[in-house]
Formats: sequence, C-alpha cells, structure tokens
Amino acid sequence: MRLPAVLAVAGLVAASGVFGVPAASAQGCANPSGTYAGEVPWGQRLIDPARLWPLTRGEGQLVAVVGTGVDGQNTQFAPGQLDGGAGTERTDCDGRGTIAAGIVGARPDPSTTFAGVAPAVRLLPIRYTPGGDGGDPGELAEAIDRAVDRRAGVILVAVPAVADSPALSGAVARARAAGAVVVSAASATQQGARTYPTATSGVLAVGSVNAAGEPVQTEAGDHVGIAAPGADLVSTSAGAAGAVAHRWPVTDPGLAAAYVAGVAALVRAYHPSLSGDQVVTRLTLTAHRPPSGGHDPRLGWGVLDAYAAVSSTLPADVPGPGALPPAASAPVVVPAAAPAPRPSDVTAGTIALAGVALAAAAGISVAAVRRARRRGWRPTRFTP
Repeated sequence: MRLPAVLAVAGLVAASGVFGVPAASAQGCANPSGTYAGEVPWGQRLIDPARLWPLTRGEGQLVAVVGTGVDGQNTQFAPGQLDGGAGTERTDCDGRGTIAAGIVGARPDPSTTFAGVAPAVRLLPIRYTPGGDGGDPGELAEAIDRAVDRRAGVILVAVPAVADSPALSGAVARARAAGAVVVSAASATQQGARTYPTATSGVLAVGSVNAAGEPVQTEAGDHVGIAAPGADLVSTSAGAAGAVAHRWPVTDPGLAAAYVAGVAALVRAYHPSLSGDQVVTRLTLTAHRPPSGGHDPRLGWGVLDAYAAVSSTLPADVPGPGALPPAASAPVVVPAAAPAPRPSDVTAGTIALAGVALAAAAGISVAAVRRARRRGWRPTRFTP
C-alpha cells in the first residue's frame, strides 16, 4: 500500500484504553480523558487537513452526524456550529456521536493539538439510538430523512444498524436523489456480518486502518469503498461540561467514517458543482491503493488521501475505480496543482512567505548586479 511515512505509530499520551463505546462515568455516561496536549494524533497527521485549509475549511457545508447525538457543551465546537431545531440532539450519553463530530469539524484550539478535518462546517446532530451495537433500521431511516429535509450535503452514519429494511434503503435512495453523500462505517463485529446502510448500494462504506496501515475492522466485502484511520484516535468527548475535553486513545472502526465525511465536506466546498456520486468517485479514485492495486474486501479502493481528493483535477467523465479495466491499478488522475502552504501556524506561514520573498528579491538583486558588471555598469535600454 502506498502510504506516507507518517503511518509510523505516534506516541499518544497514556490513558485508559477504549475500544468501541467510550468509558462511562459513575452516572453511566461517557466522560473525558482530559484535554489532549500530546503530539498531533497520527490519524490527523495522515489526513493532514491543515494542508488543505488555505483552499477550504468546509465553509457552507452542513454535515449530519447520525448516531447517538453530540454533546454541545464541548467548547471545541464553535458557538452556533451545531444546528438546532426539531429532530436534533445536543446531548450524548454514549459518546460516539461526539467523537465522530469532533473528527469531522472540531475547530482548532490553543489548548490542544487535536482539530477536526473541516472546522468551518456546520454540524447537524441527530440521535436515532441511545447506543449499543446499533438501533432500529426504521428509526435510522427516519433520521436520514430528517438530514435530507435539513439539506445536509454529507450524511455521516456514525452508528450503523445491524439489519436492513425497505425503509432504510428507501431513505438512502432519497438522500442520493437529493444530492447528498451518505457515508457509513463498516463496523460489524461478527465474521461475515454486514451493517446498514453501509452495505446498501450507493453508500460510501468505510473500512478502518491502524497506524501501520493494517485493516482493523471485521466487516468485509465488495461493498467497502475506502478506508481511513480507525484505531488509537483522539477526538472530542461527551461530558465536557463547558470545556475543551477529549477521549483518547479510542479504537472504533466506526470512527473511520468520520474522517471520510470530513474530507467529503471539504471536496463539496471546493468543488460545489459536483454531484454526490461524483464526490464519492473522487474520494475512491484518489485513495492510496491497496497492495494488490485493486479492490480489497476490508480496505476498499484504498486509504483516504485528503489532499489528492480535494486538489486533483479529474476528467469530467472519469469512471469510478470499479469501472476501470483490470490492468488499471492506479486511478486516472491529472496531477494536482502546486501544494498549498501548511498553515499549522498563521504567523509562521507569514514569516515563511516573507522569507521566500526576501530570498527571491536577493536572488534577483545578485543576478542584476552580476549582469550590470558584465555590461560595465551600463544601463540596459528599456522599451515600454
């Protein structure tokens, strides 16, 4: 697999481990590990959203987070970033919805190195299940319909259902017809099992990898479209009580879908004319291919490449990777534009740009002096 060197395991600050559902407080609800102040989490380094922020931060995009609700008391969400109104839920006892929402859109904060992929998006928190292994597919269908009614451009199913239903497949079809990108996690825990709408046609099903690039989820099949970080993650925590608070390290294959949803929002913001299906094609075509070069039952078409997905220029009629001939192991992608500056710090970026300008000016001056000396310091004729 062609993955960047950043996949070396990052040293996370030691904390109680989490697998799947976050640790619960004495009251039975999720609680924070603290405020994360370690090095930039490996998943965030792999996706590297700050590299894309000079191009887009997801402005104008509404991302529905469908699952267990989102804790609006975590102040790493900007004031007004979580949409309210009928059908929304700004509390989250289970905690997975808050973790997923943070990966999508938590804003940068000086108290932590963690930040979401698309910090300018608006988030639509929709609860259809209080937690557990997934809720009723009919209630999930109603939640997706609510997201469509609110005109969400990206619908993240953070907690899929373990069973399908005609109502659920119908809700997915309506979402696609409305132009939404539906992203769902491949998070089944039993061998051979599938989750829904993850396995529904037209949904971007997301597998998950660890820092070594290895798949960590059990669910597999030809429906898996792409993979993203899903182990040893850091994100926002429920139970924050008005503070910037996090859970770490969190290992939950379902959270890989949140990275994909965040990048999908960046793609939609930077390429507003694309349809939902075209966004999915762009994400899968630009992914880092599996070792086989083709489709992998747990990695899909490869690991998410955020910069390529947003910045690459693709032909208007390029097919999805499944439509490429067997010999075409790499996507048909026109090289991207020159890399954008990495704005990890605006001041540092400004200083760097100033340094480049000064160096260029110095180079021009030296060249001019040398040329003048060769001419015996005679002025060059200038014709306007």
